[in-house]
Amino acid sequence: MTVQAQPARAGEPTRCPSAFRYWEARRTPGVQRLERIFASVTRRALFPTDEQARILSEDLFSGDPVAERFVAEVMHGETGAVRGREMLNQALSTGIATVPDAPDAMRELFAEFETVPDWVRPELVEQGAAIWRRWGTMLFSFAGAETLEMYTESAVATPLSLAGGYAGDSALRRFLETCRFWMDVSQPGGLLTLGAQGRATALKVRIMHVSVRARVAEHPEWDMERWGLPISQTYQLLTLLAGSVTPGLGLWALGYQTTPSEIRALLHFQKYMGYLLGVRVGWYPETVTDSLRVLAMTIASRSYDAGKHGAELIESYPSAFAPRDGHRGLTRLREMYNFRINSVYSAMYMAPGTRRKYHMPPAFPWILIPIARFPLITAMELVRRVSPAFARQHEKVMLWHRENWYRAQMQGREAKFDASGALRR
Repeated sequence: MTVQAQPARAGEPTRCPSAFRYWEARRTPGVQRLERIFASVTRRALFPTDEQARILSEDLFSGDPVAERFVAEVMHGETGAVRGREMLNQALSTGIATVPDAPDAMRELFAEFETVPDWVRPELVEQGAAIWRRWGTMLFSFAGAETLEMYTESAVATPLSLAGGYAGDSALRRFLETCRFWMDVSQPGGLLTLGAQGRATALKVRIMHVSVRARVAEHPEWDMERWGLPISQTYQLLTLLAGSVTPGLGLWALGYQTTPSEIRALLHFQKYMGYLLGVRVGWYPETVTDSLRVLAMTIASRSYDAGKHGAELIESYPSAFAPRDGHRGLTRLREMYNFRINSVYSAMYMAPGTRRKYHMPPAFPWILIPIARFPLITAMELVRRVSPAFARQHEKVMLWHRENWYRAQMQGREAKFDASGALRR
């Protein structure tokens, strides 16, 4: 798996996908000048240390061996998918000890899954989950919009395009499954209570990632030398940062006031959630500053090579919320609102230069909605900080609203978290 045409320079990784252009970017005069200016103004480094960056670069080739063995030997082995799924559901509900005939690969997976690492601080995990609950459906809209920027990268867009879930007519359904995941893992005790739905959903998503990773890696369209491993450890880490640091900072633009200590709690919540998802990066940023350096590294690494596959994913997202044929009355009004407001958030959280390259619905005049709501959200955030009673009631309303929104969108369907189907091409 050789990926660099030239030997690595001092401090650079021995393996790095050619489309991940961080090390080339660091050598350009423009980036070097930006680093000097940033350091002179802030007295801080713009990027991670070379050792940290090397680890992240090499983890672009790292997968999830424990879960991969379970899928290969149980789900695709003698046990079979049907019996394997039955045992999986039983172990998730009552523990692996209640499955006496569990294969060794399954026991290895659950020995890891049921062990809470020593570094976990339950109070921070619960605080981070509570922040997600407080954001309600705004988390969904922000996460959907911020992800569009990374669909310009083939390393992200190609697995999603091949799987087909986030493209075309199925985009809304797949996005709603992701919303169900966010809801489950952020329920009170959802990640720390044996048998909780959040833990079950996290492991099912982990197994789904294994299945998609294996099929995409074997597909002729996938170029390991160029992009590394599909759904690699590093890109999973970036997803965790997209659920902590970026919304914690980005939602200030809409009136949501997330403090530095709350963002640190979000980082810890995401780190443990990542553990349950099989994220085992060689270096995990523990601070807001280090997390921002990782994001800066990612921005410098972009190659904008997703082409038509990225365009399909980007353009499918806002249009997925458009009113559907045959819907009338309140249902149609709700769909019209969801379409317009998600078009606004897409415009807010995509770089203008990126957005101009795609056919996206207009943000004006609908951008006036978040502008008008900004004072109200700001006031609610301030009251929440001084009134615990109001904060508790506010959380209840947000929980009700996100569940109601989800059910209205799903129209009686249930999330499957299943990747057993064939790739669409």
